[in-house]
Amino acid sequence: MKSSYEIDDIKNLIFKKQNILFALIILIIFFIDRISKINVINNFSENSYFINSFTNLDLIWNVGIGFGFLSTDSNLIYGLITLFIALVILMLIYVLILSNNLDKLIYSMIIGGAIGNFYDRLMFKAVPDFIDLHYNNFHWFTFNVADIFITVGIMIFILRSFFVKN
Repeated sequence: MKSSYEIDDIKNLIFKKQNILFALIILIIFFIDRISKINVINNFSENSYFINSFTNLDLIWNVGIGFGFLSTDSNLIYGLITLFIALVILMLIYVLILSNNLDKLIYSMIIGGAIGNFYDRLMFKAVPDFIDLHYNNFHWFTFNVADIFITVGIMIFILRSFFVKN
């Protein structure tokens, strides 16, 4: 059994002022993602929207994970993947709490995007992807705003590991 001293230490660690700030960043990213997806779902469900010669908005429902990998019609596999994603998000939140400020920013970006896509998995049983980048007939994977934050967070994490010494 944990003593009240240990529980107080855990509460103090979680509710540090800087952790509240990064929780706010996570919420902002989540809401930016939600607003973008709601607008696309309400306005582009049937048609592709031309933006310029290399970008379209085209709503695609992704039942897999990033870039459509592991797409399946199996409810069991979908549920297991969703459970795994939930566990990864919880692990990232734990790591964020223990991290320094630069890493907290990186994890906040990844968590904010991951929670955005996780929400869609729970509510719609699929993630709406809609940003279609292409050059002539070559199309990159269709993605969404949450994917941008996840990808940028991972790229900063990788670059940090090369250039910032612990």
